Amino acid sequence: MTVVQSKEVQGMTVFNKNKVDTTKQYMFFGAPLSVQRYDQYRFPTFDRLTQQQLGYFWRPEEVSLQKDRADYQKLTNLQKHIFTSNLKYQIMLDSVQGRAPGMAFAPYCSLPELEGCINVWQFMEMIHSRSYTYIIKNVYPDPADVFDTILDDDNIISRAESVTKSYDEFLNYAQEYGSGNLWRSDSKGSPSAEWTRKDLKRSLYRAIANVNILEGIRFYVSFACSFAFGENKLMEGSAKILSLIARDESQHLVITQQILKNWSSGNDDPEMKVIAQEEREVVTEMFRKTVDEEKAWANYLFKDGSIIGLNDRLLHQYVEWIANRRMRAIGLDSIYDVPLRNNPLPWTEHWLNSKGQQNAPQETEIESYVVGGIKQDVKKDTFSGFKL
Repeated sequence: MTVVQSKEVQGMTVFNKNKVDTTKQYMFFGAPLSVQRYDQYRFPTFDRLTQQQLGYFWRPEEVSLQKDRADYQKLTNLQKHIFTSNLKYQIMLDSVQGRAPGMAFAPYCSLPELEGCINVWQFMEMIHSRSYTYIIKNVYPDPADVFDTILDDDNIISRAESVTKSYDEFLNYAQEYGSGNLWRSDSKGSPSAEWTRKDLKRSLYRAIANVNILEGIRFYVSFACSFAFGENKLMEGSAKILSLIARDESQHLVITQQILKNWSSGNDDPEMKVIAQEEREVVTEMFRKTVDEEKAWANYLFKDGSIIGLNDRLLHQYVEWIANRRMRAIGLDSIYDVPLRNNPLPWTEHWLNSKGQQNAPQETEIESYVVGGIKQDVKKDTFSGFKL
């Protein structure tokens, strides 16, 4: 298939009145989108991911937190520090993800299937933020005691800078470049126009890689802590909500993995394939820095001791193990001496695989009853031999 990428003047618009064959556009920086049609795709995987996200739709109110309120009062000061600190960190991360994909990526998206996927992705991140509010309102006497102190925590703010840096750089770069007609080549034919456009794409590549790391690594220390409480029959409703959030984040991780693999394989923009090769060391260093930050976060959480089944040393190994898997998934070499097959925290698996949970109805709602994961596998001849 020949991909034709338009370089004609087409300012940004919410509805392109010109006919464009989106099956022949790159994922980003093509002509603005027109009709939202979902019958033909350049990359059907993104539509499948949209369907899967919609099939996993859930609301936090479906999970009872009545027991969590009583449990929290019985926690030690160390346990309260771990639980509340992780909650604050998660709020920060999903405050970013609840708006950033739509702000940064959607305006420059050239495929309706990817646009739809990004829209649902951002919407589900908003559900996560609402979930944290639901937990806080049910567990703490005054929600302001948590919300109003998030920006006062240096350990969270330092991570916020790393999380948002690539997003902000791309946003500012795109806005600056867009003011000079993003959708066309330099009218004077200057080679610098091509270099500038490549620099813009490089900035996008780093932003997507940064989000891949965010979705794939940054949540997992806090996930493990939440699941550890659940393993000890404490804060089980909150752990259940976090398991549903983890299931969503795995979908969002696959979105970014698919984008990055389309670029590195050359299935999309050939210039992005070159950039992917050039950025391997940069992205590897991004992974390394994130792992160091998450280890420091684990040290902060467990500075006064450990809890049953979990400590900072185990979390260090866990983060390295996850990082190796995430790097291999996008074609990078793993950098940590941790066996890929040996999960340092094997008990987290059944929380991350939410179908395996066995919750007593009086403690939390049963997922198979409350939350439906839709599988679109029924064909027209599925019931051809069925008779009443």
